[in-house]
Amino acid sequence: MSNFFEFNDEMAFHPGYYIKELVDASGLTQEDFAKRLGTTPKNLSILIRGEQSLSIDIAGKLSRMFGMSISFWLNIQQAYDEKRAEFLNEQELMREREVFRLIDYNYFRDNFDFPNLPRKTDEQIKLVREFLSVASLTVLQDRNLCANLLNCPSEPTQSNIINANIMMQIAINSVVGTEAAKFNRRKFERTVARILQQTEFHKEFLPELKQAFCDAGVVIVVLPNLRDSAVNGATKKVDGKVLLMINDRRRSTMTVRDAIFNEAKHIVDGNMGISFS
Repeated sequence: MSNFFEFNDEMAFHPGYYIKELVDASGLTQEDFAKRLGTTPKNLSILIRGEQSLSIDIAGKLSRMFGMSISFWLNIQQAYDEKRAEFLNEQELMREREVFRLIDYNYFRDNFDFPNLPRKTDEQIKLVREFLSVASLTVLQDRNLCANLLNCPSEPTQSNIINANIMMQIAINSVVGTEAAKFNRRKFERTVARILQQTEFHKEFLPELKQAFCDAGVVIVVLPNLRDSAVNGATKKVDGKVLLMINDRRRSTMTVRDAIFNEAKHIVDGNMGISFS
């Protein structure tokens, strides 16, 4: 780590840069300067190299030693921190752009009322990031971000993992805002057994099933298919409840029912995660 860096044709200097100038101008060794300052040579060396932020204590000692105000030194540290934060954010945005190449922005536009922003990639990234409530889209590359991967017929691609994590984030955020009972395994098992005995399913079947599961602490979330997610469904404990998410690929009532009960088995077995096709 350096005590200065260049960003967008601007230079940002750590307080250590100026402290080194004072040490050099004093004609003293760093050890003698540190003793006069009332700190250790090691602490002074780390500070000069920019590897440690300037503390209020050292700012006060520099103020008393050289007559500059404490705010003078703290403002240098703040300006350096802000410029470094801008630099790190720009670096992170560059990494996000690579991840975003594997994400279909139209999915959010068509299903979640995102604005149409052709060729405005950075604005699209910002909207998706905030919608998913993640600090960076790069976290979506983590195959274990949300849940274990189950039933993978083959090794999922990076695109599969990113888009599966997107669906999981959307589903999790939906569950957090949903009122439901605390998960009760026995009640859920009885509910599953009772509904499986039914032989006829009318058009109100899904709303009734959602309510019955919700009463047992399981929240069903049906999401539109996200291209290249390769997700059939997923289960995960969230805030005392259990998420049961399925991917809606224009399924009929019967196939939706089957998909839900396939995921319900994972909940009953305690083997939760993301099921891939």
